Amino acid sequence: MGEPISSAYLARCHCGAICARYDTALPIARWSVRACQCSFCRAHAALSVSDPAGRLEFTALQAEHLQRYRFASGQTEFLLCRACGVYVGARLLGEAFGILNARALAAIPADLPAAQPMSYAGESAMDKKARRHARWTPLAPTSL
Repeated sequence: MGEPISSAYLARCHCGAICARYDTALPIARWSVRACQCSFCRAHAALSVSDPAGRLEFTALQAEHLQRYRFASGQTEFLLCRACGVYVGARLLGEAFGILNARALAAIPADLPAAQPMSYAGESAMDKKARRHARWTPLAPTSL
């Protein structure tokens, strides 16, 4: 048996300035789709996806449009487009892990599983970091 074939999924903001490539061997039906209940994610209607065995790469085709936003514990950098306002994904600061906002996919899969509401309120900074290390997708070396 060889390595599993990985599928690449492309994502971008509305104007195309901020892009992402999500590589995963997981069939879409097995994606863990999460709807964080924090005010930022709810305001953006974000649906987070990640695969600890996959790979994620963020690219700014127009670097001047990249907005990096931090809040709460400041451990995470949320990547948004200054031109069109779309939230594409997030990365753990100083670490090579990230998540993708499935709503930014170029084509949202019809068979995307229903999102599970998630609340991380009350989670310590250490617990947050450990959860992200365990669940988030490794970032490509060339990622933002």
